[in-house]
Amino acid sequence: MESESILPDWASKPCIMGIDEAGRGPVLGPMVYGCLYCARSYEKTLSTLNFADSKTLKEEKREELFEKLKANELIGWAVDVIDPRELSAKMLKKFKINLNEISHDSASGLVTRVLNMGVLLTEVYVDTVGDPEKYRIKLSERFPSIKFVVAKKADSLYPVVSGASIVAKVTRDRALRDWVLDETAENMTRNFGSGYPGDPETKAWLEKHQHPVFGFPTLVRFSWGTCTSYSKNMVEVVWESDKTQEDGSSSSSGKRQLKLSSFGVATSKRKIEEIESSGKSRCKFFQARKLEQLVNF
Repeated sequence: MESESILPDWASKPCIMGIDEAGRGPVLGPMVYGCLYCARSYEKTLSTLNFADSKTLKEEKREELFEKLKANELIGWAVDVIDPRELSAKMLKKFKINLNEISHDSASGLVTRVLNMGVLLTEVYVDTVGDPEKYRIKLSERFPSIKFVVAKKADSLYPVVSGASIVAKVTRDRALRDWVLDETAENMTRNFGSGYPGDPETKAWLEKHQHPVFGFPTLVRFSWGTCTSYSKNMVEVVWESDKTQEDGSSSSSGKRQLKLSSFGVATSKRKIEEIESSGKSRCKFFQARKLEQLVNF
């Protein structure tokens, strides 16, 4: 039962939930957090369904188990798919959000989503990210009515986490397999391997698909250290702009040059529109021709 489905009767009784992720380490594709939940009274039956840590199973077996749990009306599940662009943007913004924080927020978001559906969660088992005890305290403070068990290798210790591991892994595999490349370069290929930094096929794909000005395709987490080694081949880009303060006022010192030695993340669309409409930080090419950005057509 996916999270948007009608709430079954068993969900109003004490329930347990497991949380795990897939795709934390790869340089390509999304990171996916998955959860699986069921009535506490179903826990013993759950252990007979042959769920296991998804990394120990072949792809065909993971797909088979995923289809079985989807068809099981006594099990609920949900996922949070975090786009590679979102990962890079958060990790490179002025006030950086590291991968552990992103992971914690995703897990907490799944708990919140399931609670908001009306499921009576009483116990949640989580595969740890960072120090298990600190993570447990963090979750317990946010959700005081729930007992949390946070452990290393939880996906191999608790069947409910093993099931969540399968949900996350199959969802990520399908997302990567069905990924639509936004870029239109004629030599763009999908032979990117597993997406892990150590995969020779992935490294060859990154080498082939880097652009000297625009960096990498949106499939790539360009905040990863793996991408840093390619920056030496990038063209140095210099942007001309008015020196604009955080409050939107221009300094009296006039214009300055902003140099980007590698790649980063643009400001938000709304902020760009505000700057464009004010005429600040606009290239003199556009100023001279009195060209303005059109927001509405």
